[in-house]
Order: sequence, then C-alpha cells, then structure tokens
Amino acid sequence: MGSPEHAVIVHYTLSGDRYGEVHEREAVYALEDRLTEAMDAADAGEFDGNEFGGGKAVLYAYGPDATRLFTAMEPHLRGFPARPAHVILRFGDVDDPAAVENRINL
Repeated sequence: MGSPEHAVIVHYTLSGDRYGEVHEREAVYALEDRLTEAMDAADAGEFDGNEFGGGKAVLYAYGPDATRLFTAMEPHLRGFPARPAHVILRFGDVDDPAAVENRINL
C-alpha cells in the first residue's frame, strides 16, 4: 500500500448565490494555472479540479504531504482577492475517517 494521499481544499466566496460572475470564474481559472505551476516547481502534488456553485468556488489539490502542498500554494491563495475564504488541509486519504483536517482562514 502506498503513502496516503493528502489534500488541500480551498473555499472562496463569489458574488451571488450561484456560480459567481464571469470575471470571477476567469480569475479562478487563472489562479489554477498559477497553482499548478507552483506545485510542479515544488514537486509537491497536483491540482485536481474545481467546483462552482452556491456562491462558492472550491479548488482541490492532492499530494503526499498537505503541509508541503499548502506551502507551495499559499502565496497565490492569499493573494487572490475573493473573501471570505479558507483552506482545509487533510492529512490522510479521503476514505480515512481518522484523517486529521486543519482549517486555515485566508
């Protein structure tokens, strides 16, 4: 069995109660590109996608160490203007009920 897959799950609040404005979604897509580059440069993990809805954008990234992954992503996450926002660092597989999760407000 391999090492557990840790996660960094980012939550941004967008305008309205649906998918945010077009310019907000475009800004999220541009952020995803910057995050991918940062994660690749740090060899920390990979970006796995997004979900839009309910006035939020949620971004998913996975790697062997959530702290290392967040460290690579953090400058870009904190520089993104959408607020309120927070990040969940999950230290363990998604199906592990004992996985520790830490919340960090941005």
